[in-house]
Amino acid sequence: MGSDNPSGADNQQERPGSSTWLDAIPCDLGNWIAGFVDGEGSFNVPIRREHDRGLPWRVALSFNVSQVGCELPELLHSTFGVGTVRDRGDGVHYYEVTRPTELVERVFPFFDQFPLRSPKQGDLAVFRDITSLVQLGRHLSPSGIREILILRSPMNRGGKRRYGEAHVLAVLRDWESSEAIRKAPPEKPGG
Repeated sequence: MGSDNPSGADNQQERPGSSTWLDAIPCDLGNWIAGFVDGEGSFNVPIRREHDRGLPWRVALSFNVSQVGCELPELLHSTFGVGTVRDRGDGVHYYEVTRPTELVERVFPFFDQFPLRSPKQGDLAVFRDITSLVQLGRHLSPSGIREILILRSPMNRGGKRRYGEAHVLAVLRDWESSEAIRKAPPEKPGG
């Protein structure tokens, strides 16, 4: 028995891995965006200093693209359907996705369908691995932060980082030492 659907009009919900929003992106636009991201985008794992949380460092995730003017960042925002566009104040606008679920549900499937062609695809692969660790909560422990630092080290060569790996590790070691002292059982009287 034949299908009532025209040829090629499969029920999208029955296809494994199908996403209506992704299927709606024309190939020329998707490939253009992938090329644009190849040149102007980045996948970053900033590690920020914290003073009011349990750990001294906070691991963040950021897929971003910056451009003079808001037109192209707005196009990315409308295409992906997630993230934010913000103005840096000097005419440069950023499109940014930072939430792990949005990265997994929108950004990664997009680049599976419209692959990057530059060495930046290596950064994307590492970024995916780190996103998985963040989703598992590994970024909330000193050992997880160390693991993320190791993975992150080859990413974005030539880019600036506020805190070098040696500094992050030194602060983490000092924090662990002070935590060990703070959590040590009290000495019994008399010895």
